[in-house]
Amino acid sequence: MSDIQPATPDGAPPPAPKRNAFTRFLDTVEWLGNLLPHPVTLFAILALGMVLLSGLFGLMGVAVEDPRPVGAAGRADDGMIRAVSLMSADGIRRIFSSLVTNFTSFAPLGVVLTAMLGIGVAEKSGVLSAAVRGIVLGASKNVVTVAIVFAGVMSNTASELGYVILIPLAGAVYYSLGRHPLAGMAAAFAGVSGGYSANLLIGTIDPLLAGITEEAARLIDPAYAVTATANYYFMAVSVFMVTIVGSLVSIFIVEPKLGAYDSSRADPEVLKGGAAEPLTPIEKKGLGWAGLAVLAVLALMALTLVPEWGVLRDPETGDQLRSPFFSGFAVWILIFFLAIGVAYGRAVGTVKNDRDVIDGMAMAMSTLGLYMVIVFFAAQFVAFFNWSNLGAITAVNGAQVLQDLGLTGPALFIGFILMCCIVNLMLGSASAQWAMTAPIFVPMLMLIGYSPEVIQAAYRIGDSTTNIITPMMSYFGLILAWAVRFDKKVGIGTMIAMMLPYSIFFTIVWMALFFLWVFGLGLPVGPGSPTYYSVG
Repeated sequence: MSDIQPATPDGAPPPAPKRNAFTRFLDTVEWLGNLLPHPVTLFAILALGMVLLSGLFGLMGVAVEDPRPVGAAGRADDGMIRAVSLMSADGIRRIFSSLVTNFTSFAPLGVVLTAMLGIGVAEKSGVLSAAVRGIVLGASKNVVTVAIVFAGVMSNTASELGYVILIPLAGAVYYSLGRHPLAGMAAAFAGVSGGYSANLLIGTIDPLLAGITEEAARLIDPAYAVTATANYYFMAVSVFMVTIVGSLVSIFIVEPKLGAYDSSRADPEVLKGGAAEPLTPIEKKGLGWAGLAVLAVLALMALTLVPEWGVLRDPETGDQLRSPFFSGFAVWILIFFLAIGVAYGRAVGTVKNDRDVIDGMAMAMSTLGLYMVIVFFAAQFVAFFNWSNLGAITAVNGAQVLQDLGLTGPALFIGFILMCCIVNLMLGSASAQWAMTAPIFVPMLMLIGYSPEVIQAAYRIGDSTTNIITPMMSYFGLILAWAVRFDKKVGIGTMIAMMLPYSIFFTIVWMALFFLWVFGLGLPVGPGSPTYYSVG
C-alpha cells in the first residue's frame, strides 16, 4: 500500500508520470503561490498594507449605503458604511490598544490550545496511533478516502472538531498506509470546510443563517418565518455529493499530483507512529479500556444535553443547539481525549501518573510554535480588515453589480452563487457575510419570485466551496502549520494548488445539483420550504 515508486532495473529513478494540462495549471498556481514570502511575513505585509489601504480609501471618502434595516446591530445612524482610516490618530490608538487582544481573542486560538491539551495526552499514551492502525488495517485505499471525506462533512455538526482533530489525523492515517499524508489532510479539509454547509444533522449554523434570512425576508413580508430546517433536504443530499466529488478529486487528481512522499522533509516527531503494523495484545487491551472511556464520555455528554433538565442546555430557552454544550465544545474535545488517553495509557503502561499526563500536555503545546506566530500576524490582518469596513464595502458593491445586470429567472442564481464564492474569499465568517448580503439579495430575489429558503440554500453553496482556498478562513493558519510538520517546504501556494481542484469541482457540481433539485425536479430544499414566493 505504499506510494514509494520502485527504481528501474538499472537503478535509475522511474520516469515521472505524464502531466496533463490541468496538472500543469495547478503546478503554475503552486509556483506562483510559493513565490509569496513565508506565511508569517505575508500576513505581516498584509496587515501593514491594510493600514495603508484604509488610509487611502478613508481619505477618498469611500462609502456605500448600508443595506441592513434601521436599528440593526452595527448600522450607523446615517445608514452609510464608510471606509475607516487606520492611519488616523484614532486608528493608530486603536491598533496599539488592541494588538494584544486581537491575538488573544482570535476565534480559533483558544479552541486549539484547549483541545491540544487533551490531544497531547492521547498522543503520548499511544492510543491515537493504535486506533488509526486498528481502523485502517485491511481497508482498501479508496474506502479510507471516502470515509475521511464523509467524516469531514459530518464533523461540522461538532463545530471545530474537524479542523482540530480530523485533518491532522487524516494525515497520520495516510502516512501509516504508506500514502502521502498531505493527500489525507486535503481530503479531510475538503470535507470539513469545502462541504461546510452540508450535513445529515441540523447543526449550529442552520438556526444562525435562518435567523439572518428571516430578518431580511421581513423587509418585504413582516410576518415571514424561516426555520432552522429550511434547507435540510438539499443539505442532506449534498453530503453525498460532496463525499463522492471530494473522494474522486482526492483519488484521481490530488494524490497523483503530490506523488511519492519524501519523509526526509518532515518533522521526525510527526512520523513516530510509523507504518501500519498489526496491533499487539496489550494494545488491543488498551483500546478496549479506551472504548469504555468513550462510552463514559458519551453518556456524560448525553446527560448534560438530552434531558429537559440538562445542565448544558440554554438556561433560558432550553434550546439544545444554541447552548453552552455547543459553544463550549472545545471542552468536550479536551475531556474526550484526556479520558481515552489516560484509560489507554494506564492499561498499556505509557501513562503511570500525573507527570505523564502533564508531559503529554506540554509536548502538545511545544508543537504549536509556528501556529502561534502565524496566528499573531493573521489576527492583526483580520482585525484591521474588519475595522476598515473594506470587506463590507466590497460585499455591498458586488451585490449592486449583480443587481445592475438585470438578470431574471434561474440564471440569476449562477451569478449570485459565484458572487458569494468571491466575497467568501475576503469574509471568512458565514454569518458576517450573510448578515451583510442577505438584506440585499433576499428582498431582491423575493420580488422576482423566489423564496427566502431557496435563496439561502444557494448562498450556502457559495459560502462553502471557496473556504478551502482562502487564507482569510480562520483555521487556514492551523492547517498550514500541520502541513508544514509533514513537509517543511509546504507554502501557501502548495496549499492553494492542492485544494483548488476541490473548490472548482465542488462549485460546478453543487451548482448543477442545485439547479437539478430546485428547477429540474421541482423538489423543496427543506420541509415546508417553498421554491417560489408570491408578492402581494
